[in-house]
Amino acid sequence: MDLHTREVSAEVRVERPRFISSCRRLLAHSCGAERWTDVSLGMKMSSSGRLYVLLVLLFGQAWSVTALLEMQTDLETILKINAAGETMQCSARMDVLFVMDSSFSVRVGVVQFGSTPKLEISLDSYKNKEELRKKIKKIHYRGGSTQTGLALKFVLRKGFSAARNATLPRVLILLSDGKSQGAVQLPASELKQSGVALFAVGIRYPRWEELRELASSPADFHVFFAEHFSDAVNGLLTSLSSSSICKSVPLGCQMEGYPCVQKTLETVRELQGNFICWKGSRGQSTYTSLCPHYRYNKVYRPHPSLCHRTICPDPCDSQPCQNGGTCVSDGFGKYHCNCPAGYATDPNCAPMLSFDCSVDVLFLLEDSTALSLEAFLRFKYFLKRFLQAVLSSDTPVKIGLAQYSSDVKIKSRIGELRDPVKLMEAVEGLQYRGGLSKTGSALHYITRHGFQSAPVFADVQDDLPRVVVLLTGTPSTDPVVEPAKYARDREIFIIGVAPEVMKTEINNITGNPQRTILYQSSDRLSAKIPELKAKICSVDNQGCLGQALDLIFVLDGSSGVGKENFIHLQDFVRSTSVQFDINRDVAQVGLVVYGRSPVTVFDLDKYDSGSAVLRAVGDAVFLGGKASTGSALLHVLSQSLTVGKGARPGVNKAVVVLTDGSGLEDATVPAQKIRDSGVSIFVIGVGNVQQEVLLRIAGAEDHMMSVPSYDDLKYSEDVLVQMVCADVKKPVNLCSPNPCMNEGICVLLKSSYRCECQGWTGPHCETRNRGQGSRGDIPKPSGQRRRLTKSSERELLQRYKEQRRRHVRHQ
Repeated sequence: MDLHTREVSAEVRVERPRFISSCRRLLAHSCGAERWTDVSLGMKMSSSGRLYVLLVLLFGQAWSVTALLEMQTDLETILKINAAGETMQCSARMDVLFVMDSSFSVRVGVVQFGSTPKLEISLDSYKNKEELRKKIKKIHYRGGSTQTGLALKFVLRKGFSAARNATLPRVLILLSDGKSQGAVQLPASELKQSGVALFAVGIRYPRWEELRELASSPADFHVFFAEHFSDAVNGLLTSLSSSSICKSVPLGCQMEGYPCVQKTLETVRELQGNFICWKGSRGQSTYTSLCPHYRYNKVYRPHPSLCHRTICPDPCDSQPCQNGGTCVSDGFGKYHCNCPAGYATDPNCAPMLSFDCSVDVLFLLEDSTALSLEAFLRFKYFLKRFLQAVLSSDTPVKIGLAQYSSDVKIKSRIGELRDPVKLMEAVEGLQYRGGLSKTGSALHYITRHGFQSAPVFADVQDDLPRVVVLLTGTPSTDPVVEPAKYARDREIFIIGVAPEVMKTEINNITGNPQRTILYQSSDRLSAKIPELKAKICSVDNQGCLGQALDLIFVLDGSSGVGKENFIHLQDFVRSTSVQFDINRDVAQVGLVVYGRSPVTVFDLDKYDSGSAVLRAVGDAVFLGGKASTGSALLHVLSQSLTVGKGARPGVNKAVVVLTDGSGLEDATVPAQKIRDSGVSIFVIGVGNVQQEVLLRIAGAEDHMMSVPSYDDLKYSEDVLVQMVCADVKKPVNLCSPNPCMNEGICVLLKSSYRCECQGWTGPHCETRNRGQGSRGDIPKPSGQRRRLTKSSERELLQRYKEQRRRHVRHQ
């Protein structure tokens, strides 16, 4: 045995189990696995159809019979063939007989044949598939020659003898290598003349001429081969569908013929040359001559043919995955999409991105020489894709377009183009100009001139949130920090889209890394569309989404912080407060600054707009001196969190303390008193502050943060807002803190409260009783309320001046 023969023999031993499994699964699929209930290999049978299966094992010496013939095709076609094979069901009434060639190389069978056949399982021995499977596992392989002729004669005598209806179509399917011993043509001819449709499946490398002679005509529809069982099922049912027996092609699939190559494995004698050989001798003389020397090799011979198969359309052919998603077929009619980042929420990578917020958005595109024309065109493409994804005819968002390099060119003002088609045309009209990348100058110009809009009514201006989406790819040639701060101070939200190498600069521009979108490569910008939409609409949903809140900031203005770092604290308060809807009905903001003693910069009810609060925060004065956080918290409890200073009963309250960690020794008890009154405390420690100290003030770990430096404070703005908003949605105790002044007693009612006063009058016991006592719930006149308010302002101004004089004396 030469080396090649040994390799093939080893292959035979390895592939026997695979062939057995293929044969069993072929039986389960060939005639409607979901419809049959009688004797079968894993099949069911209904009253409308019966299946009689005879497994005939033929013995022989053909060592190469191991599996179904391989089919040369591409992976995509294989998947479509498999999908068709899984769904093709021949549910017509028929009798099907499988005759399997299982010589020495294959171990499966029900009726075994050597010199004479031996019936292992009769047609109607078992009525369920489990018993039949157990019996098949107990069959022992016996060996023998390949007596196909004897098997066919046996079929003639007994194969269909158990058929219950002689008028049903009879089908015989022969799986063989076509290398039989003895005559096969005569019994095959008799079977076909009796009305049996004979199909032949070539196994691995058979003798195709013999199989074509055995099978019914035309041979192209009755002789087929497959690489594995799914292909065998496909070929078989395709052939059955081409006849009048049944129609098993699924809706939407089609049967096709295609040129194929059927192979045989043959032994070929090759001349190696002529060599001297001994011819005999006479006496002392020998006779020699040149003799031919041959070598015998196994070779594959191709036989061009015509095959047929059924192809079902792959669900990925229609390219259902959008935005760069990859389609993966899961069988007939099924698929799933591997979506890029940001699109995984939708099965087809196309989430609903329509704008559901009301904002004014100005897109500002860089077109400098350093950016290059290609990068500018990628920005245009990204903007077009974004607008296509989010715009509709009824979107509440108003959009403007501008580009910049050395100067700014406004292509379309805010709200000028409401028609999505015209807006897309405007984007297409943006032209690359070149020049210097002056991002700082562009931001300053846009802040002053980019959001000028006509009044909604005669005296009412459009007050929607204003957003600038900056698309930049190169560092700015001029300073950007001050122009960006100038824009943010005027309540313009900047969202930056830039490459990762510009992370530091773009964060300085936006003032908040959560408003920054970074990308590695500009050709992957499209994956950022959902993220950009979310960041734009988050501006419209700032703060606590309409949740009523009284919020007091307490800033450490001591010498430990320093005058320059105190400016960072002011910027933090400004950037955070603009995320809340500041008015009398929703959010109120107050500010207290402390050194050795506290000073109220403005009370909760002082301002009713975000712009007024921004200006007032800038008026806060650095105090210096040694810090006393405890004194500041006592001041907040007794002065700021009172009805007289704007605290609203029935509204959740929060205190935010920003400190460098010094002066916290006396803060534990006052902080506990504030928390006991129902007010939440949030603490932000800047620098190396001990966590245990912060925890004693905040009372909970999710109410405290540590920031490495003052420059990093801007990265904690959104985090603080989320922490505060998550906390203030808890139920409110209308009597905590006590809304009653001057030792009045708060009494809870069903959905309100009242104050029981002694020696005082008014809803909150705020007025001294100079006459007859009252219940204490009579509102004071409006003029008196105004006088009290003005008196409070004068008192606050006087205290502030005294504090400033004290501060100067200490210095």
